[in-house]
Amino acid sequence: MQNDYPCSGVPPRIALVGNPNVGKSSIFNQLTGLNQTVGNWPGKTVELAEGTLVFEGATIRIVDMPGTYSLSSYSEEELVTRDFLLSSAADVIINVVDATALERNLYLTLQLLEMGLPIILAVNFIDAAYHKGISFDFKSLQEGLGVTVIPVDASSGQGMTELMGAAMRQLRSRGGSRPPRPKYGKEMEYLIADVARELHAGNVPLPDGYPIEWISLKLIEGDPEVMRRVKLPPDLLARVSEKTSAVG
Repeated sequence: MQNDYPCSGVPPRIALVGNPNVGKSSIFNQLTGLNQTVGNWPGKTVELAEGTLVFEGATIRIVDMPGTYSLSSYSEEELVTRDFLLSSAADVIINVVDATALERNLYLTLQLLEMGLPIILAVNFIDAAYHKGISFDFKSLQEGLGVTVIPVDASSGQGMTELMGAAMRQLRSRGGSRPPRPKYGKEMEYLIADVARELHAGNVPLPDGYPIEWISLKLIEGDPEVMRRVKLPPDLLARVSEKTSAVG
């Protein structure tokens, strides 16, 4: 099969994102084998592992992102991962979650969805979950999140072909529909839209690749890194703070 995804001569890149100890690196090793390089992010102590594989005749780059529980701005790992994803450095994100602790892992999934990223959910340790008597309705999970869900078991390699097949379909439809952003109730949604309107009306310069609704949500949360990067005029900062305080 030919490389029929949009391409500028550079192989597309898939980022593996997930909490620590979800088997993300095991999936990385299953996919890339010995075709790996490891180094540090420029100017950071955070380690970067990148490898390649050939699937359906296409060369694909795979990046194993540092394990992180969230995409806030309180640790170097969180900031590196967030900046990498927002910079559009990855064409597809495979969010690896632990099937035995799914509810806890989906917190990071929701944060990825807030960013409007092209996501595939890889539910790992599926055999261990079944042995614990945990069952899944993958169809309902897929419909609820609006993303493709693939059960896998990295230790045995189960589901790797299906996972890469889903990634290839996502690559070929690049530029198409993105998963819906999670909704947080009428009052919060009104506030997000209101802050976004303020940013538009104030012609505030925004970082490239940062969705305005995501920026609005982070300003409402008081995210220190977004507050630093988005230079709000004092009057606009006061209005945003007033709106946020009224809800909080």
